[in-house]
Amino acid sequence: MIYPKNFEHKLGFDIIRGHIAENCISPMGEAFVEKIRFSTKKDIIKTLLEQVEEFMHILSFGESFPSNNYFDLRQELIRLKTPGTYIEQEKLFDFKSSLTVIQDIVIYFRKTEEEDYPELKKLCERVYIPDQILLRCEKIIDDKGEIRDNASANLQEIRNKLNAKGRQVLKETKKAFEKAKKSGWVPENTDMTIRNGRTVIPLRASDKRAIGGFIHDESASGQTVFVEPAGSFELSNQIRELENEERREIIKILIIFSDDLRPYISELISSYHFLGIIDFIRAKALFSKKINAIVPNFSADESFDLKNAIHPLLWLTLKKVDKEVVPLDMSLDQKHRILLVSGPNAGGKSVCIKTTGLLQYMFQCGLPIPASPNSELRIFKNLFIDIGDEQSLENDLSTYSSHLLNMKYFLKNANEETLFMIDEFGTGTEPQLGGAIAEATLEQLNKKGAFGLITTHYSNLKLAADKHEGLLNGAMLFDSNEMQPLFKLQVGKPGSSFAFEIAKKIGFPNYVLNNAKKKSGGKHIRFDQQLQQLETDKILLQKQKQKVESADDKLSRTVEKYTDLLENLEKSKKQIIAEAKDEALRIIENSNKAVEKTIREIKEAQAEKGKTKELREELESYKLDVSKEKPTNSGDKKTIKKPNSDIPKKKKTLKPKISKDENLSGKPVVGDFVKVNNTDIQGVLTSVSGEDATVNVNEVILKTRLSKLIKAKRPKEKSKPIRSSFSGFSSDINKKAADFKLSLDLRGKRVDEALSELHRYIDDAMMLSIKEVNILHGKGNGVLRPIIREYLQSLDEIQMYKDAPLDMGGAGITQVYFK
Repeated sequence: MIYPKNFEHKLGFDIIRGHIAENCISPMGEAFVEKIRFSTKKDIIKTLLEQVEEFMHILSFGESFPSNNYFDLRQELIRLKTPGTYIEQEKLFDFKSSLTVIQDIVIYFRKTEEEDYPELKKLCERVYIPDQILLRCEKIIDDKGEIRDNASANLQEIRNKLNAKGRQVLKETKKAFEKAKKSGWVPENTDMTIRNGRTVIPLRASDKRAIGGFIHDESASGQTVFVEPAGSFELSNQIRELENEERREIIKILIIFSDDLRPYISELISSYHFLGIIDFIRAKALFSKKINAIVPNFSADESFDLKNAIHPLLWLTLKKVDKEVVPLDMSLDQKHRILLVSGPNAGGKSVCIKTTGLLQYMFQCGLPIPASPNSELRIFKNLFIDIGDEQSLENDLSTYSSHLLNMKYFLKNANEETLFMIDEFGTGTEPQLGGAIAEATLEQLNKKGAFGLITTHYSNLKLAADKHEGLLNGAMLFDSNEMQPLFKLQVGKPGSSFAFEIAKKIGFPNYVLNNAKKKSGGKHIRFDQQLQQLETDKILLQKQKQKVESADDKLSRTVEKYTDLLENLEKSKKQIIAEAKDEALRIIENSNKAVEKTIREIKEAQAEKGKTKELREELESYKLDVSKEKPTNSGDKKTIKKPNSDIPKKKKTLKPKISKDENLSGKPVVGDFVKVNNTDIQGVLTSVSGEDATVNVNEVILKTRLSKLIKAKRPKEKSKPIRSSFSGFSSDINKKAADFKLSLDLRGKRVDEALSELHRYIDDAMMLSIKEVNILHGKGNGVLRPIIREYLQSLDEIQMYKDAPLDMGGAGITQVYFK
């Protein structure tokens, strides 16, 4: 149920209809645009949305779609149902052209993959075009809309005679013209011409009877007459008879064709219905692409969640003057069903209502909406709206009376499946009484379980939202420094009207404003000031909270990373030492064998000097070979180094004595002095949650697993603070976190410079566990954008990237989200 009757006009949907109709090729599509209706059936809405979404894909990525000759021949076909009637030659040409495009559309979908465009392919199932009909059309009429000579044997014969007679007429007329020209009867610079379908000769008026014949016309001055020579007159009459015979033959051909066509008229009318639907869907898809619309998700739990929603008509208007629309984020659910929006005048409250109402109506009419793809909408059976002034002299209605009549209708018909929208709730009468009636009405609508969106300036309504379950306050933000609205909705707290601030900005007299403040008693002013201060404090606290949470998360991740690194180093060290020992044993064993062999051979040679010398040389040679096998940094073999040779030695610190009562065994508990296993990181265990633990290390909070902690000796209070390798990288991380910016500007840089800077920036972002960053590359010629995105695509750590919203830079900025 839609209320009131001019619902579409109030929200601007009639203008949406106009934009869609402009994209239609034929009156058939325009007729379907006029039939767009609000639906409450999910299967219908889903089908309509999928049809448009599929056609949007065709427009973006598919091959060229047939989009010409969308002629509506349905009335002509209905007329042909009567026996004896026949299709006109001009209509036959349109019939042939439109049937061809219908066939082309069906063939287009048959050529696509089986899983592509399922909803559009379902429409093709209703189309039936008899093959012989198109073949007959092709045989009868050509591509210029003329009946072919061979459409029938009789027509071929008639036209052959016409051509022969035409040549004879031309010959006789030319002969007479040459004679008249030689005789000087023809005015200068003139030639044969056509009058009344006959070839004639221009003659001076004084010589009009010189050649004999029939006068068809004369010039405006009367100086020249146009005469058909007597010799061609009779031939022209014969041609006229042949033309009449030709016309009768053409009608005969069209009658025979219409008789053959008559049995298929119902199927053909259905095919033209299909062509109109395709035209309609195409028009909706074109408009949807124009406003950057998407198909939202259907809500699974009856919630309502709009993200980055934009009023399409406002966007089209501002686009013409190079301005951008601030997107709307709004959510309603069973816990918070009714949102009361307050804030300054001209701050966007009414636009908020109209955007929500229009997008919900578009959604239930089967139209995609300009919002984020992860938006979720539910189906409402009732949409009620109270916007604008409905006063009427004819019906004796004042502004407030019209609002009351609307509220009466809302109270009577609202239920759990209703979405109502009220602009400036309670205005139009004495504020205190109007506010009381508005509050009582709001309570009843809340009890009925209806969903709603309300804008108001009344303080009692703002306070009521905090008292009653189901109600929620929201505010349109205002920049109190620049004194201008931000057009951004923030949910949770009511907004100030900023009446005095706005009045001051536009130059309203100060003495009047001061007097107004005194008359107000200060109560409302203090309330507004408290709202402003609360909002400011809330924003600051949120920013600080985000910074603290981000820092803790970064720190924990970094410690985990370095702990793993240290463990890997320890494993590598043990492996290197083991390999070195094995190598040393091999060398010693081989040396012993060489020495024993030499001694044995000396004994066998009985200490012969020459032989002894030769054996000594062999031993020296072996020694030299062994020395060559000694691993070096430049060789291919692994370098054998002293364990920890490259690891800087830690400064020795005096180990504090511990009391005899201190027990270092057992599982650590809160308050114990602990150490991260396999590291030098020590501190006080401050909290334990399941398997997660929090440790205070020199006033730096570290999050780690409880299983990695062991008890450690607690240092004396007067001893120097325990330092570890963690303190070095902690300060480095803190410095990086402090200097890191959430946006990287690459505009104006060369590709190699931009990529180098981007690599470093992304590495820092991942090390600091940043969740989201912005890359500014500009629009320009679009050189940087594809290269940057190609690099981002190669990184597994990146969850997704996309263009920024229009109000934040659009295609000139890429938003990057990390896993």
